[in-house]
Amino acid sequence: MALMRWLPSRELDRFKREIDRMFDEFFGEERFPSIGLQEGIAFPALDVYDAGDKIVVKAEIPGVSKDDIEIVVRDNELTIKGEKKKEEEVKEENYYYSERSFGKFVRTLRLPVEIKPEEVKARFKNGVLEIELPKVEEARPKEIKIQVEE
Repeated sequence: MALMRWLPSRELDRFKREIDRMFDEFFGEERFPSIGLQEGIAFPALDVYDAGDKIVVKAEIPGVSKDDIEIVVRDNELTIKGEKKKEEEVKEENYYYSERSFGKFVRTLRLPVEIKPEEVKARFKNGVLEIELPKVEEARPKEIKIQVEE
């Protein structure tokens, strides 16, 4: 058995991730964003699917400028951060009704396979953010033909 050097920072990072995971499972949202849960729905809403050689993530982020969105890929996790800003200043006493929310949000998800962070691409159009995360070669499914001898 090989000896591994003990790195306290690695242990602290692992401990922090485990605590974050437990809180995420308990409260049903990721990293306590200010507008994380809206009527039981995590914001932004995500679709994540496998497209063969890449993982695709689509996030609905209406009312947010592309300049107010940050995408970070680190340690096989994808984090989408942003801020939905209020357009106009209306005094609260002039409101009849207000359901729209504003503020910062964060959504982090663990990726199902290892990806190439340097090749990640993102597009933002009509309030939908689409992120393409190319898989590393080992993560791609391989097909092996079996020859049957008679």
